[in-house]
Amino acid sequence: MGHAHLFTIARYMEHRGLPLRAYKLAKLALSHLSISYNQDTHPAVNDVLWACSLSHSLGKNELAALVPLVIKSVQCAPVLSDILRRWSLPPLPGRRNSGKGLLSSGSDGSKTPLCQMLEAAIGAYVNTTHSRLTHISPRHYGEFIEFLGKARDTFLMAPDGHIQFGQFIENLKQTYKGKKKLMLLVRERFG
Repeated sequence: MGHAHLFTIARYMEHRGLPLRAYKLAKLALSHLSISYNQDTHPAVNDVLWACSLSHSLGKNELAALVPLVIKSVQCAPVLSDILRRWSLPPLPGRRNSGKGLLSSGSDGSKTPLCQMLEAAIGAYVNTTHSRLTHISPRHYGEFIEFLGKARDTFLMAPDGHIQFGQFIENLKQTYKGKKKLMLLVRERFG
């Protein structure tokens, strides 16, 4: 059974008032899914967002169990950053949640679920940026600058995100200095 069927059954289970069964099916569906770096319009994106919302509403343990599956299944930077933004919001009222402090470190020094997701999203933006720059044409420069703006927003979610993003931009300027017009646009927008 494919991920689409599993997500459909999981949504039905949630509709029937069985969120834990829905969650288990959503985890199974995620294990059968792969969304690559350039598939931000993949048909399963809404299912992934739903599964993340469900786990967020169930609590920190469920969220922590889902994060590795999402990171493994989704390499698309905009999708990962969208999940991060949704998870950093409080859960829907009326649902139980023990997931306070999702972007902080755990008491044992381990990384919380959202820290892991944030690292994955930043890594996906870095990889996607280099991939896009390999075959970019001048007509796509504007779209690329917008993409870097979204990347900056994600980088800034990290405590030292402004430093990381600055280093990332400097690295781009050095690596792709042959693309003078594009690097001029990058310099104008991001310094």
